[in-house]
Amino acid sequence: MTSRPDLALLTADDGTRFRDLDHDGVMAPFEDPRLLPDERAADLTSRLSLEEKAGLMFHSIIEMSPDGEPLTGPGMIATMGTEDMVLRRRITHANVHALASSGRATARWANTVQEMAAQGPHSIPVTISSDPRHSMVQNEGAAFSAGVMSAWPEPLGLAALDSPEAVREFADIARREYRAVGIHAALHPQIDLATEPRWGRQFHTFGPDAERVSRIAEAYLDGFQLTAELGPESVACMAKHFPGGGPQKDGEDPHFPYGREQVYPGGRFEMHLEPFRAAIARGVSALMPYYGMPVGLVRNGEAIEEVGFGYNRQVITQILREELGFDGVVCTDWGLVTDMHAMGKPLPARTWGVEHLDADERIIKAVGAGVDQFGGEECPERIVALVRDGRIDEARIDASVRRLLRVKFQLGLFDDPFVDEDAAEQIVGLEEFRESGARAQAASVIVLKNGADARAATAGQAPAAERGAASAAERSTASAATLGPVVLPLPADERRVYVEGFSEAAASRLGTVVADPADADLAVVRLAEPFDPRDDLLLESFFHQGSLEYRPGLVARLRTVAEQVPLIVDATLLRPAILAPIAEIATVLVGSAGVSDDALVDALTGAVEPIGTLPFEIPSSMDAVRASLTDVPGGTADPTFPARFRAGS
Repeated sequence: MTSRPDLALLTADDGTRFRDLDHDGVMAPFEDPRLLPDERAADLTSRLSLEEKAGLMFHSIIEMSPDGEPLTGPGMIATMGTEDMVLRRRITHANVHALASSGRATARWANTVQEMAAQGPHSIPVTISSDPRHSMVQNEGAAFSAGVMSAWPEPLGLAALDSPEAVREFADIARREYRAVGIHAALHPQIDLATEPRWGRQFHTFGPDAERVSRIAEAYLDGFQLTAELGPESVACMAKHFPGGGPQKDGEDPHFPYGREQVYPGGRFEMHLEPFRAAIARGVSALMPYYGMPVGLVRNGEAIEEVGFGYNRQVITQILREELGFDGVVCTDWGLVTDMHAMGKPLPARTWGVEHLDADERIIKAVGAGVDQFGGEECPERIVALVRDGRIDEARIDASVRRLLRVKFQLGLFDDPFVDEDAAEQIVGLEEFRESGARAQAASVIVLKNGADARAATAGQAPAAERGAASAAERSTASAATLGPVVLPLPADERRVYVEGFSEAAASRLGTVVADPADADLAVVRLAEPFDPRDDLLLESFFHQGSLEYRPGLVARLRTVAEQVPLIVDATLLRPAILAPIAEIATVLVGSAGVSDDALVDALTGAVEPIGTLPFEIPSSMDAVRASLTDVPGGTADPTFPARFRAGS
C-alpha cells in the first residue's frame, strides 16, 4: 500500500490547488487555502446542514482494534462503531483511547478514519484528540500509559524538575509523536492547583504553586501548540479544568456523586484562576470546565450558582468569556448529560446541581452557559430537535460551530488530514525520544533523606559475607569496612541486594539479588502510593483517593527489614503520602512520580543526577490534612517535608 492516501487535489481557474471538499468541482471560499481560518470557518458554517452543525458540538470516544482497524460496533467504552459516529451522526471530534500496537498501524487507522470523513457532504475532517499518554499511569478515565510512545515522568514529576526547558522538550517530542499518528488535539495540560492533598486527580497537575504551574503551563503550550496561532504542525491543547478543580471537598473527585462539592474556605478562588490567565495569554485553543459545583462561593458580592461548572453561566460567560477575554472552544468534561454504563459498571451523568433537569434541559442550560461542545456524549439529534422546536437559537449554535471549525482550519486538516504511515513508524518511540524521556524520569527523582553511615545504622545491618555467628555489633562494623556509608549515589560495589517492586533486569543492576533481607547488604523497596480501594462505579478503581497513610502492616514489615539491613525506599508520590513513618526507618528515602525501574536505578547510582524538588508539601498526619484549608496550597501543621524540598539543597 502507499504510505498515505492521495489528496486528489483539483486546480481552480486561477491556478490554485484545492481539495474539493463539497464534491462539486468548484473552489468554494472554505476550500480556498489562501483565505484565513476565520474566513473559511464563517463560509463553511453558512453552508452546513443543522445535522452537520450539531455533530460538531459533540466530542465522543473512539476506539480501534490492536492492529489498527476501525471498530464496526461498540468497544470497551465507545458506544458505537466508527462509521456510525462519523458518517451517520456527523461527529467529527473523537477522543481516541488505546492505540494500535505500532505507530504505523495507528497512522493507518487515522488515515482510514479521515478517508471515511471525506465521504461526508463537506468532507469535515475528524479532529482526533487524546488524553495524556506519555507516562506510567493507566487510567481509562484520565490518562494512558506510554505504550509505543516515549515515556516521561507524570506531570507532577515534570513539576519536580521545575524546568520550563525540560517541559518544553517533553511537549515538543509529544507533539511530534501525536501528529505522526494523526492526533491533532491534546486534552491537557491539567493546570488545576492541587491544593487538597487527598485529591485523586493531582498526579496530572503540576502541583499547588500558582506561579510554578503558570510557568510550566506556558512552556507546555509552547511545545505543543508552537505559537499562539495554531498551524499545521501544532497540536491544539485543551487546558483543564476551569476555573480550577483542586479545591474538592475532602479531596473527593467529582467524577463521582460523593465528590460533587468544590469549596473555598480560604477565599482563594482568584488564585486558582492564575494558571488559566497564563494559558489564555499564551493562546490555548480550548478550555474544559470541571464537573464540580462551587458551594458557598461569593465573588464581587455576587453568589455563584451552585451548579456544576459546565452548567454555570457566571463562570463560563461572565468570568471566562467576558472578563478573561477567552474566545476559544469551551468543551465540557466527559458525560455531563447522559448516564454511562461500560466495563460492567454504571456511572451517573455528572449533573451536579441540576439533577432535576432532563437531558434536553441539561443541554439547554449548558449551551446557555456558554459551552461549545459536549465531551463524551453522542446525541447530536437532541440539538437538532431543540433548534427545530425553537428551544435553542440556531445563531447560538453557529457561534460555537465557527469556533470549532476555526481550529480545524488552523491545524490544516481541511487541506490535508492524512499522515505518512512510514514516517509514523520511524518517529513514534524514536530512540532519541526514549532516551530523553528516561533522563527526565531519573532527574525528576526527589531525594528526601540521604543516608547514614552503616556504623550508625540499626544494629544487625551488615554484608551477607560477614554474617553467621558474629554479633550484631561485629556485623555492623564489617558493613562499614566493606561498603562504607549508605548514601546516594550508590558506588559500584559488589553487593547482595534485597529488592521489592523492581523488574528482575533493573534489580540486577543494583547487585546480586537475594530473596531474604537477612542475606543482603542492602534493601531497596519501591512503594506504591497509599489509597482507599474503591470499585463500585465505572472508573472508580482508577482514581486513588481517600487516606494518604500507609497500612500499619506494611510499615511494620519494612521496619523489620530495616532492622536487618540498610533500607532505601522509593515512595510513589502521585499524591503527598504520609511519609513520617517511612522516613523514620529508611536510611535513604526518595520520591518519584512516573519513573521506571531502570530510571530509578540511574538516579540511585548517579548515572543521572536526581535533581527533583517536592511539588507539594508532605503532611505529617491525616489529622493535619483534615484541618487544612481545601483551596490553600500547603498549610498543614508541621509538615514532614515542605514544598520545594530536596535533601542537601
